[in-house]
Amino acid sequence: MILVQLVQLYVFVIFARAILSFFPIRYDSPLAPVVAFLHRITEPVLAPIRRVLPPMGGLDLSPLVLIIGLQVLTSILVR
Repeated sequence: MILVQLVQLYVFVIFARAILSFFPIRYDSPLAPVVAFLHRITEPVLAPIRRVLPPMGGLDLSPLVLIIGLQVLTSILVR
């Protein structure tokens, strides 16, 4: 099903953004446009989750919460 594949692709995008967030990327880096693109397509979904989650001492768990939610959605769609 194409919707399941799109959800899986979005999970990969969220994972990529989370991994890249551990590295300092300068604005003149070749990766800067990639990071900006990932931020643009994931932030509208991550920001509301971040507002609901309690502070975790500087650790952002919103990507993990979103990935778990998308996996649950995928399992519902597959049934």
